[in-house]
Amino acid sequence: MSTLALELFSEVRPRLFGIAYRMLGSAVDAEDLLQEVWLRWQNYDHAEVKNPAAFLATVTTRLAINAGQTARARHETYVGPWLPEPVDTSSDPQLGAERDAALEIAVLVLLEKLTPTERAAYVLREAFDYPYPQIAEIIQVSEASARQLVSRARKHLAAERRTPVTPEEQRRLLTAFIAAAKNGDMAELEKLLAADVVSYADSNGAVRMASKVPLFGLPVVAKVIVAYAHSFWEGVDVTFTEVNGLPAAVLRKDGQPYGVVSISTSENGIDQVLWLMNPEKLAQFR
Repeated sequence: MSTLALELFSEVRPRLFGIAYRMLGSAVDAEDLLQEVWLRWQNYDHAEVKNPAAFLATVTTRLAINAGQTARARHETYVGPWLPEPVDTSSDPQLGAERDAALEIAVLVLLEKLTPTERAAYVLREAFDYPYPQIAEIIQVSEASARQLVSRARKHLAAERRTPVTPEEQRRLLTAFIAAAKNGDMAELEKLLAADVVSYADSNGAVRMASKVPLFGLPVVAKVIVAYAHSFWEGVDVTFTEVNGLPAAVLRKDGQPYGVVSISTSENGIDQVLWLMNPEKLAQFR
């Protein structure tokens, strides 16, 4: 392995991780996938590669498409709702440095409903602005098909997602929500939550208080939050940071990460509350 080959890989690695993470919704799986890309790069005849960055992006995307199919099968045996592994973008700004598209947790949840190939086309176009001919080459379809895949993905996301508020308003709503949840303030929660709010708690069965089913509607979500206000928040310290490009609350007990809370918002208020509580997904926050 030449020093030049190592330098080339290191230079494009942030982008490769960005592709893999957006494709898989897991930083751990993305890192594992990049290990495989690195091994293939080591064993390849570099003299045959005219454009290393394009070659490595192609290998990463194709491996991620295959890995995405396997991940879907794993999610079917998951205990309760599955949510993407949160990434602390305040300490890893490169993940959203090029374009922050397809990075929010709520968007990654929607991307789970696409086929791996649709997801790849959308990620390459929206997050990294790849031209359609290159997308077609990477995912091995015609250019017309690549355009159709991206268009279909955009329509799906547009149909399921409301227009988000500004980051400043998002931060205000999150801060107010955490305070209301800790205090068990029903009146304040009713002001903050949209009528059709949905609450998802991801713990894979590891946290007893985490609901194993999504909670739908303001009355149900607010009632459950108020009911658990004392027991859930006892001994919990809250810090605010940037997770997946948006404000989020990191919860800790005895100095150890207990959960990450993020929200999806629109002019209607808080549309989704996302509770990341699976200990395996919180390693980055230790």
